[in-house]
Amino acid sequence: MSDTPKFEVIDRRKMKAEEEKEGTPPATAEPAQAAPAAPAEPTAGPRLVVNETRREEAKEAAPQAEEPGLMDGMPPPPTAAESHEQKAAYDASAQRLEDLIRAQNPAVGPQPPIGFEHLVQQFYVTAMLQMGAGPQEGQRPRVDIMGARATIDLLAILAEKTKGNLTPNEDRMLQTVLFEARMAFLELTSMMSAPAVPPPPPAKK
Repeated sequence: MSDTPKFEVIDRRKMKAEEEKEGTPPATAEPAQAAPAAPAEPTAGPRLVVNETRREEAKEAAPQAEEPGLMDGMPPPPTAAESHEQKAAYDASAQRLEDLIRAQNPAVGPQPPIGFEHLVQQFYVTAMLQMGAGPQEGQRPRVDIMGARATIDLLAILAEKTKGNLTPNEDRMLQTVLFEARMAFLELTSMMSAPAVPPPPPAKK
């Protein structure tokens, strides 16, 4: 059921792209008819102007090619109408789910709205769990030090990309969480890299 809207959106885009391609030949055919008139002017000036415009277009397109691997295989972005329609459907589906949960559990109140602090907290809890915090009683802590490093780096990227767009409270929370996660990482890695202390020699009788 959830896959059908995606296929419909993709099909609509393909249909629009095909319609645009079918509408372009008449527009491209006119310059083709006017092309023979170009040799009548053997001056080199127009050719130089065309080359310069092509170079300017290449320079304008250059910033888009700075990250070639990032957009490889990515579908075209949704239109504003598609995004609005999808968000409305998502909100309605989430509300139906919440109503169903509250019908089965009347004691459960409405869920609070998700905010920026929940995102930061999610990263922080994930990093601490990856560094072995909060093990169940009787179990040894499981450490994923490389996963913890990746999560902390994601927090740093979040802090960099949101710089100047956060409230003072949000920025203070993010910087504090990032500092605490890095400190826990430093303490753990220093313990892991510390040389093993040899056991004391047995006492002589």
